[in-house]
Amino acid sequence: MTNGSPSSDSRPAATAGVPEAVLATIEAHLRQREMRREDLYEQARRLRRLSQATMARLHTDGAAPADLEKVRGMLANLSDWLRREGRGDEPIALDALQEAVEASLLGAIVEGTKLPGPAELSVEPEPYLLGLGDAVGEVRRLILDRLAHDDLAGADRLLRLMEQLTHALLRFDTTRAIVQLKPKQDVARTLLERTRGEVVMARFLARVRPAGDADPR
Repeated sequence: MTNGSPSSDSRPAATAGVPEAVLATIEAHLRQREMRREDLYEQARRLRRLSQATMARLHTDGAAPADLEKVRGMLANLSDWLRREGRGDEPIALDALQEAVEASLLGAIVEGTKLPGPAELSVEPEPYLLGLGDAVGEVRRLILDRLAHDDLAGADRLLRLMEQLTHALLRFDTTRAIVQLKPKQDVARTLLERTRGEVVMARFLARVRPAGDADPR
């Protein structure tokens, strides 16, 4: 029985597959994306290496203004490239971005200048927070260096900064789908408690050490 609607047999059948021009366009798109990913990986690798070398120099020499300027320039360029060309491939550069943020924050701490924010570094808030979490560990290294040189005043000053950075990091409560911040928060909290105990112990030893007793170091 018919109801006036066309039967499936009367529908036109496909006469060909996906047009060759469409397939060629898709192939070109994939090739271009592969090339962009390779370019992104290379940019991220260079920035990560420079950031690591700059942090090492900051801990040994105490200043690296030229390197810091280069880190910030490369960080801004990579962030801008991601916004224009790298949508969807940001995870490839995440480690490099957060290490560059970490190096920039450490540089400001060593130089005694104002800590830059995400806008000043031309970076998104997510990698900025991850870099901030890692910067807490870098401050701990500075504190241990002060303690090794019996600079309790310097260690106390840096401990207060470490507390401020940790409290700022703990302020944020967001899903891991947005940013994997919880592990950084846990590590920062642990490092702060350990460092605080070491500074307290150093103060105690300084008080009980006999006057004029030379430090064997």
